[in-house]
Amino acid sequence: MKKHFQSGQSSSYEARRDKLLRLQSVVRRFEEDIFRALYDDLHKGKEEAWATEIGIVHAEIRQALSQLTSWMRPKRVGTNLANLPSSSHIYNEPLGVVLVIAPWNYPFMLLLSPLIGAIAAGNAAVLKPSEYAPATDALIKKMISETFAPEEIMVVQGDGATVLPAMMNHFRFDHVFFTGGTTVGRIIYQMAASQLVPVTLELGGKSPCVVEADANIEVAARRIALAKFSNAGQMCIAPDYILVHHSVKDKLVDALKDHIRKFYSGDPAKSEDFGRIINEKQFRRLVAYLQQGRILEGGKTDESARYIAPSILDEVSPDAPIMKEEIFGPILPVLTYKSMEEALQVIARNPNPLAFYIFTNSEKREKAWIESVPFGGGCVNNTAWHFTNPSLPFGGRGYSGTGACHGKFSYDCFSHRKSVMKTPTWFDPGIKYPPFKGKLSLFKKLIR
Repeated sequence: MKKHFQSGQSSSYEARRDKLLRLQSVVRRFEEDIFRALYDDLHKGKEEAWATEIGIVHAEIRQALSQLTSWMRPKRVGTNLANLPSSSHIYNEPLGVVLVIAPWNYPFMLLLSPLIGAIAAGNAAVLKPSEYAPATDALIKKMISETFAPEEIMVVQGDGATVLPAMMNHFRFDHVFFTGGTTVGRIIYQMAASQLVPVTLELGGKSPCVVEADANIEVAARRIALAKFSNAGQMCIAPDYILVHHSVKDKLVDALKDHIRKFYSGDPAKSEDFGRIINEKQFRRLVAYLQQGRILEGGKTDESARYIAPSILDEVSPDAPIMKEEIFGPILPVLTYKSMEEALQVIARNPNPLAFYIFTNSEKREKAWIESVPFGGGCVNNTAWHFTNPSLPFGGRGYSGTGACHGKFSYDCFSHRKSVMKTPTWFDPGIKYPPFKGKLSLFKKLIR
């Protein structure tokens, strides 16, 4: 792969476009197989699989194809007085051989979406799907191996705890893109740091959802329930917990219950639109959370089916494990607040969330919340949908990650911005050359 990249065969516009078109074609050709794999791994219905995985991949490919010429074109920037009449440009060049590591919750989209940026930027790529989504893992291996030469794009399977150190400790990648939990993210970061490899970490965290007293409660409940219980809550940007003004708590809880039943019927276990927990380990972790508050809705479980009903918890202690760890499941704690300061103290217990959501009809309150909470990205009067806009950078800060992706931001992630200044030879003033004595005042004027 390294030799292939160094040959320059993958960096031309034609080569990049050809790979994007091949990826687009294979995703279309295997659509039914992708549906089946995602259902086998996570019980995702076709509609949810399309909206949250396949459709997003297609949208990113289309944008890359339409914008690739513009993205690759050197950008002219200004030149300061001291360097006139030079001209200055920024060139984007590919990094080399990059590694993309995907999680199991959106095992198709979160692997191929970064790959699109890597291809558009002219790189060779190694893909590591999650072994915890075995059907999708096997399908991606088949799709990529049938579509790309191994020196272009390679899929590596196996236990991540074994495979990743074996690769990263014996080969220097030019960039590592990791999506997953903070614990593993730290390990990836440490392995990359030992070889000074740049990384993008898309992690998680406890994403708060604030509902002000003046919010449209019906709309808030509908939009919170959609994001929280999609993929059975196994979404890094799902609202992790609600902070609702005490005066509208009961109204919000009633509306949430109503929308859960509208979405998934009175028995979500029979709904084709409600997912399953990925494995027994995660199932048991989530069941333990159900004991840490008073269940207002749901609470039913079935270990043999890895099913946990959409659940709402009340009377949750701020010191309980459920309020210290990312839930990553269909359990929604509801906390109340009386003042913004009180709510901010709760949020500060888990700083720098990946996402933050605020429901209010007051632009003043909206502005105050956005400016008071450091977070990766988020929504006003909505939840999670900012992820679907490729014009917005997606990424965290601090404990929730570093770097950003989507659209042009993915292209930038896998590119080096190379600065080049071109100076003509027809003008070559002697002031720039020694002897410098007596030129200090003129230097100061030029710099100022």
